[in-house]
Amino acid sequence: QVQLVEFGGGLVQPGASLRLSCVVSGGDFSRLNMAWIRQAAGKEREFVTAISFHVQKIYTADSVKGRFTISRDNNRNTVYLQMNNLTLEDTATYYCAVDFVPTGNYSTNPSEYDYWGRGTQVTVSS
Repeated sequence: QVQLVEFGGGLVQPGASLRLSCVVSGGDFSRLNMAWIRQAAGKEREFVTAISFHVQKIYTADSVKGRFTISRDNNRNTVYLQMNNLTLEDTATYYCAVDFVPTGNYSTNPSEYDYWGRGTQVTVSS
């Protein structure tokens, strides 16, 4: 059973930076495609960014392109989301999730993700 735990959320002002971490246990992390997905209050889930297990495929949503960066450390079983120049629209609960696709051709549809963390809240407010 794969388990995911997110860390690093908080309350920040517009323009600030945060780095989220997601620690994964119970699986071979080096073979997992990882994604960050967010959901704001009253809105549908939004696929933010993802990284394949071999790091050859990285997807970033247009809404965060140039500001958010996903990375992974296979030695620490951890995936990161570096968020810079945060805006009010980035306020949401951020989840990390796993897509078991052995080719690394992961989905950008949140419904197809197999395991999820409980999320960490990011609030951007002035």
